[in-house]
This record gives sequence, structure tokens and C-alpha cells, in this order.
Amino acid sequence: MSHTLYQASVQRVQRCELAVPGSNPGMFEKALKSGADFVFLDLEDAVAPDDKIQARKNIIQAINDLDWKSHGITLSVRINGLDTQYMVRDVVDLVEQAGSKIDTLLVPKVGVHADVYMVEAMLNQLEAQQGLKNKIGIEALIETALGMANVEEIARNGSAGRLEALHFGVADYAASNRARTTNIGGLNPDYPGDQWHFAISRMTVACRAYGLRPIDGPFGDIKDPDGFLLAARRAAALGVEGKWAIHPSQVGLANEVFTPPAAEVDKAQRILAALKEAAAQGKGAASLDGRMIDAASARMASNVVKAAEAIAAKK
Repeated sequence: MSHTLYQASVQRVQRCELAVPGSNPGMFEKALKSGADFVFLDLEDAVAPDDKIQARKNIIQAINDLDWKSHGITLSVRINGLDTQYMVRDVVDLVEQAGSKIDTLLVPKVGVHADVYMVEAMLNQLEAQQGLKNKIGIEALIETALGMANVEEIARNGSAGRLEALHFGVADYAASNRARTTNIGGLNPDYPGDQWHFAISRMTVACRAYGLRPIDGPFGDIKDPDGFLLAARRAAALGVEGKWAIHPSQVGLANEVFTPPAAEVDKAQRILAALKEAAAQGKGAASLDGRMIDAASARMASNVVKAAEAIAAKK
């Protein structure tokens, strides 16, 4: 291993992140009981311009009035973009009026690390001003060509501060690249394979290199659970930790995919036990179920066991 290692500063279970428009307060109670690990209350794309200010008020009230923690939910708010007139007031009002109950802010359309730094600088000052004991994390949406071109720089520089996770925003990413598709996260019949494989893989590698959580974004067709499962499994195979749900019906699907199956956990535990026994005999490798296992096998197995333990502890 390299002597240069970036450890994750914050560990969170994030199998599913449910998106809830701030302009629709009737959905807040449902989100509370959805079973999602994360909920992000949205001020950005899901809210029309004329509804932005009222949506912010709705979200602040929901953060303060509802008991998110007792339902095991990590609470996030997606603020408006840095290029809008709403972003500054979003951050200021959220922190001043509900900062003690917010876990992370989700920053859309991050293109360079300076975008993350701007929000971080604001949080530093606002938290000190309010005397907050908690530290609000930052998550960044990689959903433009510029953001993907700079994803390693964003991850590397952000990991030293508040940045915890990167999310892949497939719809805006497609638009930014002028990709010939109108699907949100689905397979394109004109493309021989997974159109988003490279992008998700590149973002995931950047996250894993610098101690961040990689999260896949939305799947637009809520009437296609099989398509959602396929997209989630492809992302999970690449190392992604979780996926968005844009409807409560997708929460259970995401939790299913990103929870290691019992058989997988059992096999991982047997790998670790077999290698421990081999080490006691002075051996660096062992055989299990007719296959060779070694230190790399232990690292892969340990990932599975740790994920299962974190999910069990959350429950």
C-alpha cells in the first residue's frame, strides 16, 4: 500500500437517499416513515422559481418540527446552485434557523473545488456565529462535463474539509454532454451496454481514492422497478454505496440492492476465518470452496462484513 492514504472522515449508511421537493410539504411525513437512510429536502430542480422562497420556509419548518433522528434518517438539504440568486439565502437561513438538525448540504452542479470551498467557508462562519456543536457535512453533485473533468481535484481537495460524498446526477450530466437520450438513468437502446458506466466508475474511483462515499443518482421511470434494480446493481458492482429514490416505491429496492445478502456476508466471514487459521499456521493464503484466497480476498471480504455491521448497527 502507498504511504499516502485518505481515510473517510465520516462514516454513514447511505443505501438509499429519498428526494423530497420542498414545495410539497405533504410529502415530508411520508418521507419520515419511508425507510430511507437519507432524505434530502430539495430546494433546487424539483422546485419552480416562483416557489423557491416558500419551499425554503417549508423545509426549515419540517426540519424543526419533525423528529428525523428517531426514524434513523440522516437529513440533507439540496441547496440551489451557486450561479443562482437563491443559494446564499438558502445556506444562511438553513443554518441560522435549523443548523443544529441538518447533517449535510447537497451542492448541485459542482464544477470545480472552489464551488465546494465557497459553501464550506460560509458554513465555517455561520456555525461559529450560531455556536453550533455539530459540523454540517457537504455532498457534491457531479452532473456536468466540467464537474466530471475535475472530479479527482474536487475529491482530493474536498476530502480535507467537509466533503463527504459525491453523487452522480445522470440527467444534467447527459444534457451537459449533449448525449442523445431523454432517459433518466435507464439503458439506451442505441448504446451497446451501459451508457453511464465510465462516468460512474470514474466518480467512484475518485471517491475511493480520497475517502468519500460514491452515490448514484435518480432513475426516472417509477413504473419500472426492474429497470431501477438493474441500474442499482450495475452501480453497486462498481463500488457505489447507494442510490437516490425519487418515489417511496424505490426506497425498498435500493435498500435491497445495497444491503449485502446473508449468503454473501456468511461467505465473507468464512473467508476471514479461513485466512486467520492459515495465518496461525504461517501461511499467507488458503483454499476455501475449492478456490484460492489471500490477503486481497480478506480486504474484499472485510468490506462486505463492515457494510453489514454498519447496517445492523443502524437498525
